[in-house]
Amino acid sequence: MSVPAVPGAIAADQVVATARSIAAVQDDEGGVPWPEGHIDAWNHVECLMAMTVAGLREEARRGYDWLVRYQREDGSWPMKVAGGEAVEKGGESNHAAYVAVGVWHDLLVTGDEDFAASMWPMVARALDFVVGLQTTRGEIVWERDAQGAPAAYALLTGSASIYQGLRSGVLLGERLGDPQPDWELAADRLGHVLAAHPEAFADKSRFSMDWYYPVLGGAVRGTAGEKRVEEEWDTFVVPGLGVRCVSDQPWVTGAESCELVLTLDAMGDRERALRVFADMQHLRHEDGSYWTGWQFVNEKHFPHERSAYTAAAVILAADALSGATAGASIFRDAGVDDVRITGDCGCEHARA
Repeated sequence: MSVPAVPGAIAADQVVATARSIAAVQDDEGGVPWPEGHIDAWNHVECLMAMTVAGLREEARRGYDWLVRYQREDGSWPMKVAGGEAVEKGGESNHAAYVAVGVWHDLLVTGDEDFAASMWPMVARALDFVVGLQTTRGEIVWERDAQGAPAAYALLTGSASIYQGLRSGVLLGERLGDPQPDWELAADRLGHVLAAHPEAFADKSRFSMDWYYPVLGGAVRGTAGEKRVEEEWDTFVVPGLGVRCVSDQPWVTGAESCELVLTLDAMGDRERALRVFADMQHLRHEDGSYWTGWQFVNEKHFPHERSAYTAAAVILAADALSGATAGASIFRDAGVDDVRITGDCGCEHARA
């Protein structure tokens, strides 16, 4: 397996150093925490994917053991785990769904079907939890609280990521000989809402993730995806620096920048993907880790931290741009082209 490298932006040995910066903060149980010290399943999985890409398979597998250890009976994970304890006990739907993306990615990169099979019961419980939070219209609400009650609303970014999780779970089930038509139907219904019904989601439009995630997750591609990206490009992209986290603050962040790189790559817009990837490299620290963000009016790193999830996004973007591993196209392949869905609302919408 080769290690990603993007000429003019990052070399293979630098990618490995970045992966090792993730492993350096991994705890004794295999969890990968935020700088604040807590672990959530979504960012944890992203870090495992990155370490797998860079060849740190043992460290990544320890991280999957952490997921098995902390999964609850209903298939979810605590929102936050710190010191081996759940400090926020509700369970987020997008956290649970992303585990399927991670296990599918591991199988693509390593070819280890035995490992995927060993993770399959965990993935199945997680996606059943997710589907249990789908509304009649098709969106998936963002959490089930500690008392078991579903949230009153859905989040666009979370649901867009869930779409990819459900699609990954369907592909994994087919590979392992355990098809899951209910997940496929849930993904189709969710994809329709993501593409055609913005009113189904809480308004978080100041966040750049709500701008690009429907494209990144695969629900909106083709001309609709291109239109979406162009509409807010000048709002969120700061030439030479990267992508704003929120529209109303002079603050670019590395993870959002690299997720936009993945989005552009998935659309076939390689020129701009390479440019944004090169622009965000000012956040690289000499040890291979990455600062979370840069406040470009005050000219200070903000927050003053280096985050494993930012490093992970850099590695996954480098892989997508270089095609180094068999998992490099996992975001590119998340989209369904030229599929027309008729939803419960009676309307028809093409996602291509």
